[in-house]
Amino acid sequence: QVQVVESGGGLVQAGGSLRLSCTASGLRFADLNVGWFRQAPGKEREGVSCITWSGSRRYYADSVKSRFTVSRDNDKNTVYLQMDSLKPEDTAMYYCAAGGPCRGDSDVVSTTLRNIPYWGQGTQVTVSS
Repeated sequence: QVQVVESGGGLVQAGGSLRLSCTASGLRFADLNVGWFRQAPGKEREGVSCITWSGSRRYYADSVKSRFTVSRDNDKNTVYLQMDSLKPEDTAMYYCAAGGPCRGDSDVVSTTLRNIPYWGQGTQVTVSS
């Protein structure tokens, strides 16, 4: 049985930091690229970042470059998203998804979501001004 779970969301002030975690069970996370996505109320879900199966390549949406850092620990079946210098416009539900492409920035911003097979339920990030 496959399970993907995000954690680490919360309420922070603008300029603050959070670290999100994505853990998997019943799934060989080490064999898969993993992406982070977010969705604000009334808006479409958008890509934030992705990391290749080995962690050797990492890509980001322009809106979060230089502020967010994605990493992974395959021994723990866990992927992280370190978010620094948070802005109110970062407020959204953040989702972790495994099994999609991660070949460049274009795979972050233009990936067809239904082609990614494994998704978590999301963790809420709220940034106040």
